[in-house]
Amino acid sequence: MSTGRAVADDGGSGLAGFRRNVWWGLAGTVACVLGFAVGDWVLDPDVPAGLRALTGLSTAATIVACGVLLGRRMRDRAPSAGWLVTAGCAAVVAGAVPLAVGNFGIWSIAPAATIAVLVMFLPARRAWQVLGAALVVLPAIGLVVALATGEPNVAHAVWMPALMVVAFGPAMLGMLRGWQVAARLDDARRLAGELAVADERLRFAADLHDIQGHHLQVIALKSELAARLAEADPARAAAQMREVQQLAGDALRETRALVQGYRRTTLDAEIANASKVLAAAGVEVRADVDAGLAAALPDAPRSLLGLVVREATTNVLRHSRATRAAIVLVPDDAGARLVIDNDGARPARSTNGDTNGAADASGAAGAAGAADVNRAAGAADATGTAGAAGPVGAAGDGTGLASLAERLDAVGGRLSWVSDEDRFVVTATVAG
Repeated sequence: MSTGRAVADDGGSGLAGFRRNVWWGLAGTVACVLGFAVGDWVLDPDVPAGLRALTGLSTAATIVACGVLLGRRMRDRAPSAGWLVTAGCAAVVAGAVPLAVGNFGIWSIAPAATIAVLVMFLPARRAWQVLGAALVVLPAIGLVVALATGEPNVAHAVWMPALMVVAFGPAMLGMLRGWQVAARLDDARRLAGELAVADERLRFAADLHDIQGHHLQVIALKSELAARLAEADPARAAAQMREVQQLAGDALRETRALVQGYRRTTLDAEIANASKVLAAAGVEVRADVDAGLAAALPDAPRSLLGLVVREATTNVLRHSRATRAAIVLVPDDAGARLVIDNDGARPARSTNGDTNGAADASGAAGAAGAADVNRAAGAADATGTAGAAGPVGAAGDGTGLASLAERLDAVGGRLSWVSDEDRFVVTATVAG
């Protein structure tokens, strides 16, 4: 019946106070019932002093031992053998003395309370089985003693022990169950917080990839071009390096904004930037965007579409030799559909993450020459695979579009692709 948690470490969760209240409720029930029921008999001057003293001491020991055992149970600790023996022996004495002198009203209280405490350390089914056995054994003891001593009120000797078992057992197990439910709910709350933190870390990693992957790829391409042009055309090389400087500054600013939690992707800005960057790489770009539709989209889907544009553009620059590309945003039955199409797809030559197997940029650049290095580093749309149509993320390492596919799915959208000879089309749909 353990809750499976270290309850002793719950001080910061607000659960420690509730645990103390449950303990006081359980221990207080045992102490009050035993104290009031046995106290009158212990103070009765007609009862021999020795029997009163023995009953009083054993009852007090029962109360203390039950309190200690309840404390260990509330902290999910194993019962101490010493306290188990103390509670059992004290309960036997506290019940045997009144029973021996014919007090059939109070003798079963200490044994019933102790049994109810001890079964709390057992699994639920076993606990109820033990209580059921006690419901038979204690009344049977009362019946046998009553018949042996000639007690006229035999019924009282039978139903009183049964009443004590029924009164203590379910009540104490019910209070324990309430505590366990509260502890598990607190565990669930804590786990939900940890999952939220993990999800935010994944979101942050995806955004950081979107920012740095795009800018760093363009910087690498322009730096390579500048290095090739340094001797042949210093002026053009210097222009390329100024653009590199600007791109580095943009990446730094966006990274800082992301860290501070202020960054938001703008679909219009991403489409405009993609058109500019692809044109600089020698790709003829056609952008057909419904501005009203873009403005009407909710923030989350619009931001994700902007990230799709950025990721697709980055992979165009990295992994193909596209000469033409199109970026189209049109209404869709569900809301809006973004289509990014290029003619740079080629047969796969590797299984690298967000590529369709294009040759690497540096090798292509060498073959094409310094003047054409931008185009040589061009793009096959970011797909994570080569071949037939399917959902993005079905192959590859999933660090780019695969991650965006999951995020679009979370807001009711979808990301897919299709490859047809030299054409590659990435399609994203979102709800309006």
